[in-house]
Amino acid sequence: MSYVALASGWALVWLLGVALLLALDWPRGGPDGNPGRAALRLGFGFIVGALLLTLWMRVSSGLGLRFSWATLGLPLAVASAGLLALAARRGALSYAATKAALARLWHPGLSRWQRVAWLLLLAWLVLRLALLGAEVAWQPLYPWDAWVQWATKARVWYELGRIVPFEQADAWLAGSAGAYFDASPRVPATVPLLQVWSCVALGRWDDSAMNWPWLLTLLALTLAIYGVLRDQCLGQLAALTSAYLVASMPLVGVHVALAGYADLLLAAVYALAALTLYRWTRIRDRRDAWLAAALAVCCPLIKTLGVGWALTLLAGIAVALMPSRGVKVVAIALAVVGLGLLSIGQLGFTGLSRQLALAFQSSWSSLAQNELLFANWHLFWYAAIALVVFGGRRLVRAPLAPLAMIAAAGVGLLIVVFAYPGLVALAGDYTTVNRATLHVAPLLVCLGALLWRELTTAPAPPPEAAPVAVAVDA
Repeated sequence: MSYVALASGWALVWLLGVALLLALDWPRGGPDGNPGRAALRLGFGFIVGALLLTLWMRVSSGLGLRFSWATLGLPLAVASAGLLALAARRGALSYAATKAALARLWHPGLSRWQRVAWLLLLAWLVLRLALLGAEVAWQPLYPWDAWVQWATKARVWYELGRIVPFEQADAWLAGSAGAYFDASPRVPATVPLLQVWSCVALGRWDDSAMNWPWLLTLLALTLAIYGVLRDQCLGQLAALTSAYLVASMPLVGVHVALAGYADLLLAAVYALAALTLYRWTRIRDRRDAWLAAALAVCCPLIKTLGVGWALTLLAGIAVALMPSRGVKVVAIALAVVGLGLLSIGQLGFTGLSRQLALAFQSSWSSLAQNELLFANWHLFWYAAIALVVFGGRRLVRAPLAPLAMIAAAGVGLLIVVFAYPGLVALAGDYTTVNRATLHVAPLLVCLGALLWRELTTAPAPPPEAAPVAVAVDA
């Protein structure tokens, strides 16, 4: 029964996110009438629900309430019921629409060979998720950083039933009242709080069962990517293939099977924020803007340098607000920032108690080896480079320019972080090339899929000119 309670706890979190999106009637509109609406709501729903859960846990702890089903689960259930009632009153709930979406899952309206490929991809995704689920169920908490940075907080907060501070070693040794200490006391609380909720729902501490959110995050990210690409007029098979490419990344599987790091959640939140912002640039729905802003604000709540990823979204906003010259403005801004950081590195600037100096050989060579020579990313970066070479002009024109500038800023941030080892150290847990690359990889896959659609779709013929009557003198 305990595992039923665990499943019920996370189902409740998922329901909360979906109910909120239904109440907001999101997504609304779109280039092709929302063919991926169900997948969008399901994918985004889990991420939104999980973030809302951690925010409520912070509030609950601040109010002096002990973590339990009564203080956490009951308010979520009441909120979900209220949001579903509001959605039903607005006509956003439809049994017929739900039934039709499920029917399209098995009868997608494709040709015979496409339907075979569709079903094979679905079967592969189900098998992969099942195997990763088995790893989560069987494997105790294993990765080093996971149990010296995040799980320490989860264990303390679960046992005490509230959030208590973790301090630096000097403050803890000095006898700071009510404080605890671990390897990274300043990391954000979101990941430990998700683990705490798993154990609260389960009814006991379990360093294996508490890691189910990582598998659910991958499932939600896969659904969201499929829904976003369908919403942007990609075909069903192309959208599912793109979602498969994300789910099949070796490092993604590692972060689920060896759960406990914050990187997969940050990658999902950042990708969904950027894709929602891109959707706003297409249809200018205020709900898209608010959702993108909310997801961007949550990035620093997952990892310290999430603020850097959130700031890259400004590049897309600039291009959207300045359609004629936005790309040039963003390109100049990125160049100025890059030159400024280069100058700081050459001068050996000291900031935030860290020496910021460039390390051309050690950092950038390691970055290049990991991305292009090792097996961590297979052909991912080669495919990305090829698409940029052959489709560069499409990337700086509508409709892809805003998303392309966000991706360019993200890749630039990745390069800058590993040019300045001091900046890496500031993040505490932001230390490996591959984990940093994972943050931007799902977004790059989506951009590549959209660019491929632009390159392979014939442009619409220009409208025929209307016949002009000419008066002729008799």
